Amino acid sequence: MELLMQSLKMGINSELYIKDPESSDLGKKIVDNSISMIDEMGFERFTFKKLGLRIKSNESSIYRYFENKHKLLLYLASWYWGWLEYRMVFATNGISDPREKLKKAIEVLTQNVQEDSSVSHINEVVLNRIIIDEYSKSLLVKEVGKEKKDGYFIVYKRLVGRLGKMVEEVDKDYRYPNSLASTVLEGALYQYFLREHFSTLTDCDENITPTEYFTDLVFSTLKKA
Repeated sequence: MELLMQSLKMGINSELYIKDPESSDLGKKIVDNSISMIDEMGFERFTFKKLGLRIKSNESSIYRYFENKHKLLLYLASWYWGWLEYRMVFATNGISDPREKLKKAIEVLTQNVQEDSSVSHINEVVLNRIIIDEYSKSLLVKEVGKEKKDGYFIVYKRLVGRLGKMVEEVDKDYRYPNSLASTVLEGALYQYFLREHFSTLTDCDENITPTEYFTDLVFSTLKKA
């Protein structure tokens, strides 16, 4: 547990929060309840005022942790990508064959999320639904250029880089390793979204998983060793 939290906190930019929510029970309660509320009502309808009522705390106490709800969403996204990165590194550690290592990484990054009991105040299954439905709202804003310079997406970029290096280990001549890696990460979210809301736009269903699709896509693209 301690190692997990150190790994996650290491990559989350401290500019995303005013006070580290992991440092107090109130901060953890803010994170926990914000996840459930965003899942229930959507990001647009979610407000710090409503969150304060839910946790029986003054709205001002929430602002002592996060400047605004956009920063909170960026924090949740960073936490999610850091958690996925940790799981991918843990799952692929010790696998020497590059193809098997990449296959396992794709599996971890695209499979249905299961709740991690080692982190009691964050429900990863619910957070995954939020990332699928809301993550694009953290990217499609006018301020994204400045936010990128501030390092708000450093965990996500690092995860893409790790996966890209695994692609290169399988096929050193492939010219687009990071493009393929980001396609897997973004595409997995999109395929789950389509499966839930626009099933005729995807072949992923109860029988075909996004993991199967992206495994086939990646290895059909790369040269066979």
